[in-house]
Amino acid sequence: MNALLTTLGTQGAAAGSAGSTGSMTTTFITFGLIILIFYFLIIRPQKKRDKETKNMLSSMKKGDKIVSIGGIRGTIVTVKETTVVVKVDDNTRIEFSKNAIAQILDRKAEGNGAAKTEKAETVEAPAKKKGAKSAQKEPVEDAVVVEETPAASDDGDQPNETK
Repeated sequence: MNALLTTLGTQGAAAGSAGSTGSMTTTFITFGLIILIFYFLIIRPQKKRDKETKNMLSSMKKGDKIVSIGGIRGTIVTVKETTVVVKVDDNTRIEFSKNAIAQILDRKAEGNGAAKTEKAETVEAPAKKKGAKSAQKEPVEDAVVVEETPAASDDGDQPNETK
């Protein structure tokens, strides 16, 4: 009987050490999965956001419309090494740290951008002849609406003028 208990005790000790090794492996796998989840959900997106912010701050130039972290809107007048001078009103200029700029609202229109917006605003004039389509359409830059008053009748009545 003594031999039976000794044999069972040896098997129990071997099973206990194998169980602790299995639980240790499970623990390492669990910690590895938690670290992967943190990396993909927190660390990686934050690094991407920081890179975009750094690129935005380095690409600021005179004439860009910006918003500060505090919500102040203005136009960049001067870009210095670590600061930016922003025109808020006609005679009001504020100097901000570059890190205090939250976003750039509107980039200064350059040669290509100005041509695109001008082209989008033009309206084409209708064709001169009804039956034939004009091969060359002329853009209409500005349209003026004019109200005409009816001509004076022979009775001597003067037309009513609207203001």
